[in-house]
Amino acid sequence: MSKERPVWALGAMSGTSLDGVDAAMLQTDGQRVLDFGRHAYRPYSNAERDTIRNAFGKLEGAEVKAAAEVVENAHAELLSEFPDAEVVGFHGQTLTHLPDQNTTLQAGNGLVLAGVLEKTVVWDFRTADMELGGQGAPLAPFYHWALARHVGATEPLAFLNLGGVGNITWLDPLADAPEADGALLAFDTGPANALIDDLCQERLGQRYDVDGALTLAGKAHDPIVDRMMSARYFAKVPPKSLDRNDFAKWREFVSDLSNADAAATLAAGTAAAVEKGLQHCPTPPARVLVTGGGRKNPGIMAGLSARLSCPVMPVEDVGLDGDMLEAQAFAFLAVRVLRGLATSAPGTTGVATSVGGGKISRGTDL
Repeated sequence: MSKERPVWALGAMSGTSLDGVDAAMLQTDGQRVLDFGRHAYRPYSNAERDTIRNAFGKLEGAEVKAAAEVVENAHAELLSEFPDAEVVGFHGQTLTHLPDQNTTLQAGNGLVLAGVLEKTVVWDFRTADMELGGQGAPLAPFYHWALARHVGATEPLAFLNLGGVGNITWLDPLADAPEADGALLAFDTGPANALIDDLCQERLGQRYDVDGALTLAGKAHDPIVDRMMSARYFAKVPPKSLDRNDFAKWREFVSDLSNADAAATLAAGTAAAVEKGLQHCPTPPARVLVTGGGRKNPGIMAGLSARLSCPVMPVEDVGLDGDMLEAQAFAFLAVRVLRGLATSAPGTTGVATSVGGGKISRGTDL
């Protein structure tokens, strides 16, 4: 692969919400976003979802092996629909992430996919970062910085990703490079959709709060939100990151509330956690661009708008695709890895120095 020419890369993402696999094409040279291509989605079946969920929090054993097989098969099925991809960025499925214990596991072997797809696959993006003392997450900030330049931003802004866990990227689009001092600050803010998803599954037998209807029907209980905000994590200076279940205790806090009030209170906790997170940023962002499933919950979005002092909007308002942005990020990172460019920096993960993560498994020569 020429180190200068733009390539069409395919990125894939399977988040902790376990809805399914996203895949998206991106044209990039590893530094600029040049064009967006076709994308697709492959949902997990209920049985597949249960198999993966049974492996959450584990590092080995039969459950982990079964989850990895589901992840590999689902990705192979979807990614084979993109024969024109020149390289594939494969995140895998996070089962366990314990950065303070230098432990993380993303199910799925990129070597298996490289063989099936007969393409070069870049994967295991976290290990190199963690070996140098980083948190191994979040991984999308370098892509956020490139996107900010792509949409013509000229002042600091923040990308807020509301997946299972919330994470924020504060960035200065005028910095020389994403790894430059002061260009980026990124960290996990707290729970996002995971706890509301779990609530809906346990109480209603549905996977998530469709259109935020349950959240909108309820009333947040402020004393419980205040209790949520007493967690030491929110005062911890970033970089910092979370496992999906680190705040599972919040579900106990709302156990005596009605379904709607419980959802509304968890949503208020998500918004309050973001408000706390912005206090760590170098300067207030001019706007917050929201991606991930949480942007589709009007209750969460209203809570953010009420608490933050700047405009809050879905990324679609600047012409981006919030459903595919994380998949695109791994396409972008894959090209950076192939070209020897950094994928994380002290400001994004706390790593000792800028580092390029990722293993490269080659299928056919590019």
